[in-house]
Amino acid sequence: MRDLIIVGAGGFGRETIDVVRAINSVAPTWHLIGVVDDAPSPVNLERLRALEVPHLGPVAELPADVAVAIGVGSPRARSAIVTAVSTPQRHFPALIHPTAIIGSQFRHGEGLVVLGGVSIGTNVRLGQHVHVNAHAVVGHDAQCHDFVSVNPNATVSGDCTVGAHTLVGANSTVLQRLTIGLGATIGAGACVTRPVPDGRTVIGVPATPMSNGH
Repeated sequence: MRDLIIVGAGGFGRETIDVVRAINSVAPTWHLIGVVDDAPSPVNLERLRALEVPHLGPVAELPADVAVAIGVGSPRARSAIVTAVSTPQRHFPALIHPTAIIGSQFRHGEGLVVLGGVSIGTNVRLGQHVHVNAHAVVGHDAQCHDFVSVNPNATVSGDCTVGAHTLVGANSTVLQRLTIGLGATIGAGACVTRPVPDGRTVIGVPATPMSNGH
Protein backbone atom coordinates (compact mmCIF):
# COMPACT_ATOMS: atom_id res chain seq x y z
CA MET A 1 0.00 0.00 0.00
CA ARG A 2 1.25 3.45 -0.87
CA ASP A 3 1.05 6.47 1.42
CA LEU A 4 -1.52 9.10 0.44
CA ILE A 5 -2.44 12.52 1.81
CA ILE A 6 -5.59 14.44 0.87
CA VAL A 7 -5.58 18.22 0.57
CA GLY A 8 -8.82 19.71 1.88
CA ALA A 9 -10.87 19.02 5.00
CA GLY A 10 -14.16 20.23 3.50
CA GLY A 11 -16.94 18.25 1.91
CA PHE A 12 -15.14 17.08 -1.21
CA GLY A 13 -12.03 16.18 0.77
CA ARG A 14 -14.12 13.91 2.96
CA GLU A 15 -15.88 12.49 -0.10
CA THR A 16 -12.41 11.63 -1.37
CA ILE A 17 -11.71 9.78 1.88
CA ASP A 18 -14.77 7.64 1.14
CA VAL A 19 -13.47 6.92 -2.37
CA VAL A 20 -10.10 5.81 -0.99
CA ARG A 21 -11.79 3.52 1.52
CA ALA A 22 -14.05 2.06 -1.17
CA ILE A 23 -11.02 1.34 -3.37
CA ASN A 24 -9.24 -0.33 -0.44
CA SER A 25 -12.30 -2.47 0.29
CA VAL A 26 -11.88 -4.05 -3.16
CA ALA A 27 -8.08 -4.22 -3.18
CA PRO A 28 -5.83 -2.67 -0.48
CA THR A 29 -4.11 0.12 -2.39
CA TRP A 30 -3.70 3.28 -0.30
CA HIS A 31 -2.49 4.00 3.20
CA LEU A 32 -4.30 7.24 4.01
CA ILE A 33 -2.01 9.19 6.34
CA GLY A 34 -4.38 12.12 6.84
CA VAL A 35 -5.54 15.48 5.53
CA VAL A 36 -3.78 18.82 5.20
CA ASP A 37 -5.69 22.10 5.18
CA ASP A 38 -4.47 25.62 5.91
CA ALA A 39 -7.58 26.79 7.76
CA PRO A 40 -10.07 24.01 8.47
CA SER A 41 -13.24 25.10 10.23
CA PRO A 42 -14.05 23.63 13.66
CA VAL A 43 -16.98 21.81 12.06
CA ASN A 44 -14.78 20.18 9.42
CA LEU A 45 -12.19 19.21 12.03
CA GLU A 46 -14.92 17.52 14.05
CA ARG A 47 -16.15 15.74 10.93
CA LEU A 48 -12.62 14.52 10.21
CA ARG A 49 -12.36 13.19 13.76
CA ALA A 50 -15.64 11.31 13.24
CA LEU A 51 -14.00 9.63 10.24
CA GLU A 52 -10.91 8.89 12.37
CA VAL A 53 -8.68 10.74 9.91
CA PRO A 54 -6.11 13.16 11.36
CA HIS A 55 -5.58 16.77 10.33
CA LEU A 56 -1.83 16.92 9.69
CA GLY A 57 -1.42 20.68 9.49
CA PRO A 58 -1.12 23.23 6.66
CA VAL A 59 -0.49 22.40 3.02
CA ALA A 60 3.09 23.64 3.29
CA GLU A 61 3.91 20.65 5.49
CA LEU A 62 3.30 18.10 2.72
CA PRO A 63 6.30 15.78 2.28
CA ALA A 64 7.88 16.18 -1.15
CA ASP A 65 7.44 12.59 -2.30
CA VAL A 66 4.08 11.48 -0.91
CA ALA A 67 1.11 10.82 -3.22
CA VAL A 68 -1.51 13.58 -3.01
CA ALA A 69 -5.19 13.86 -3.86
CA ILE A 70 -6.68 17.35 -4.12
CA GLY A 71 -10.05 17.23 -2.36
CA VAL A 72 -11.10 20.80 -3.14
CA GLY A 73 -14.21 21.44 -5.20
CA SER A 74 -13.40 24.85 -6.71
CA PRO A 75 -11.62 24.41 -10.06
CA ARG A 76 -9.46 27.51 -9.68
CA ALA A 77 -8.56 26.80 -6.05
CA ARG A 78 -7.66 23.25 -7.04
CA SER A 79 -5.41 24.54 -9.82
CA ALA A 80 -3.63 26.93 -7.45
CA ILE A 81 -3.02 24.14 -4.94
CA VAL A 82 -1.57 21.84 -7.60
CA THR A 83 0.81 24.60 -8.66
CA ALA A 84 1.86 25.14 -5.03
CA VAL A 85 2.47 21.49 -4.10
CA SER A 86 3.88 20.04 -7.32
CA THR A 87 7.39 18.63 -7.15
CA PRO A 88 9.35 16.42 -9.56
CA GLN A 89 8.58 13.47 -7.26
CA ARG A 90 4.92 14.25 -6.68
CA HIS A 91 2.32 11.68 -7.74
CA PHE A 92 -1.32 12.67 -8.13
CA PRO A 93 -3.15 9.35 -8.51
CA ALA A 94 -6.48 8.84 -10.19
CA LEU A 95 -9.08 7.77 -7.62
CA ILE A 96 -12.20 6.14 -9.07
CA HIS A 97 -14.97 4.78 -6.86
CA PRO A 98 -15.59 1.08 -7.57
CA THR A 99 -19.30 1.72 -8.22
CA ALA A 100 -18.57 4.07 -11.14
CA ILE A 101 -19.47 2.71 -14.58
CA ILE A 102 -16.62 3.37 -17.01
CA GLY A 103 -16.94 2.87 -20.77
CA SER A 104 -14.36 1.62 -23.23
CA GLN A 105 -11.53 3.80 -24.59
CA PHE A 106 -11.57 5.97 -21.46
CA ARG A 107 -8.55 8.24 -21.06
CA HIS A 108 -7.70 10.63 -18.25
CA GLY A 109 -4.96 12.72 -16.73
CA GLU A 110 -3.47 12.59 -13.26
CA GLY A 111 -5.43 13.68 -10.20
CA LEU A 112 -8.84 12.49 -11.41
CA VAL A 113 -11.39 11.90 -8.63
CA VAL A 114 -14.62 10.07 -9.51
CA LEU A 115 -17.26 9.57 -6.81
CA GLY A 116 -19.80 6.79 -6.44
CA GLY A 117 -22.59 6.14 -8.93
CA VAL A 118 -20.96 8.04 -11.79
CA SER A 119 -21.48 6.93 -15.40
CA ILE A 120 -18.79 7.68 -17.98
CA GLY A 121 -19.47 6.65 -21.57
CA THR A 122 -17.27 5.26 -24.28
CA ASN A 123 -14.37 7.25 -25.74
CA VAL A 124 -14.41 9.91 -23.03
CA ARG A 125 -11.31 11.98 -22.30
CA LEU A 126 -10.88 13.75 -18.95
CA GLY A 127 -7.94 16.05 -18.31
CA GLN A 128 -5.80 16.54 -15.24
CA HIS A 129 -7.44 17.03 -11.83
CA VAL A 130 -11.00 16.63 -13.07
CA HIS A 131 -13.65 15.96 -10.41
CA VAL A 132 -16.80 14.01 -11.26
CA ASN A 133 -19.23 14.12 -8.36
CA ALA A 134 -21.74 11.53 -7.23
CA HIS A 135 -24.21 10.20 -9.83
CA ALA A 136 -23.01 12.56 -12.57
CA VAL A 137 -22.99 11.42 -16.20
CA VAL A 138 -20.38 12.14 -18.86
CA GLY A 139 -21.64 10.92 -22.22
CA HIS A 140 -19.89 9.17 -25.08
CA ASP A 141 -17.08 10.98 -26.92
CA ALA A 142 -17.14 13.91 -24.49
CA GLN A 143 -14.04 15.76 -23.40
CA CYS A 144 -13.47 17.69 -20.15
CA HIS A 145 -10.24 19.65 -19.98
CA ASP A 146 -8.05 20.18 -16.90
CA PHE A 147 -9.61 21.17 -13.55
CA VAL A 148 -13.23 20.73 -14.62
CA SER A 149 -15.75 19.95 -11.87
CA VAL A 150 -18.92 18.06 -12.81
CA ASN A 151 -21.17 18.41 -9.77
CA PRO A 152 -23.67 15.86 -8.38
CA ASN A 153 -26.33 14.55 -10.79
CA ALA A 154 -25.10 16.78 -13.64
CA THR A 155 -25.06 15.45 -17.21
CA VAL A 156 -22.50 16.31 -19.85
CA SER A 157 -24.03 14.78 -22.97
CA GLY A 158 -22.29 13.00 -25.81
CA ASP A 159 -19.73 14.76 -28.02
CA CYS A 160 -19.50 17.80 -25.71
CA THR A 161 -16.29 19.66 -24.98
CA VAL A 162 -15.92 21.38 -21.60
CA GLY A 163 -13.12 23.93 -21.23
CA ALA A 164 -10.57 23.96 -18.41
CA HIS A 165 -11.54 25.37 -15.00
CA THR A 166 -15.25 25.10 -15.75
CA LEU A 167 -17.83 24.15 -13.13
CA VAL A 168 -20.89 22.19 -14.27
CA GLY A 169 -23.45 22.75 -11.52
CA ALA A 170 -25.51 20.15 -9.69
CA ASN A 171 -28.47 18.72 -11.61
CA SER A 172 -27.56 20.68 -14.74
CA THR A 173 -27.58 19.28 -18.27
CA VAL A 174 -25.34 20.17 -21.19
CA LEU A 175 -27.01 18.95 -24.36
CA GLN A 176 -25.14 16.97 -26.97
CA ARG A 177 -22.37 18.31 -29.23
CA LEU A 178 -21.99 21.62 -27.39
CA THR A 179 -18.77 23.42 -26.45
CA ILE A 180 -18.43 25.06 -23.03
CA GLY A 181 -15.65 27.64 -22.84
CA LEU A 182 -12.71 28.05 -20.50
CA GLY A 183 -13.60 29.05 -16.94
CA ALA A 184 -17.35 28.99 -17.49
CA THR A 185 -19.95 28.23 -14.83
CA ILE A 186 -23.12 26.24 -15.49
CA GLY A 187 -25.63 27.07 -12.77
CA ALA A 188 -27.34 24.36 -10.74
CA GLY A 189 -30.33 22.93 -12.57
CA ALA A 190 -29.55 24.74 -15.83
CA CYS A 191 -30.20 23.19 -19.24
CA VAL A 192 -27.55 24.31 -21.72
CA THR A 193 -28.87 24.33 -25.28
CA ARG A 194 -26.21 26.40 -27.04
CA PRO A 195 -22.43 26.94 -26.75
CA VAL A 196 -21.16 28.90 -23.73
CA PRO A 197 -18.28 31.39 -24.25
CA ASP A 198 -15.17 31.55 -22.08
CA GLY A 199 -15.78 32.89 -18.59
CA ARG A 200 -19.56 33.04 -18.94
CA THR A 201 -22.02 32.04 -16.19
CA VAL A 202 -25.32 30.66 -17.45
CA ILE A 203 -28.43 29.79 -15.45
CA GLY A 204 -31.97 28.61 -16.00
CA VAL A 205 -33.94 26.51 -18.50
CA PRO A 206 -32.94 27.06 -21.21
CA ALA A 207 -29.66 28.42 -19.85
CA THR A 208 -29.02 32.12 -20.46
CA PRO A 209 -26.18 34.40 -19.34
CA MET A 210 -26.52 35.65 -15.78
CA SER A 211 -27.15 39.40 -15.71
CA ASN A 212 -26.17 41.87 -13.00
CA GLY A 213 -29.73 41.74 -11.71
CA HIS A 214 -29.50 38.07 -10.73
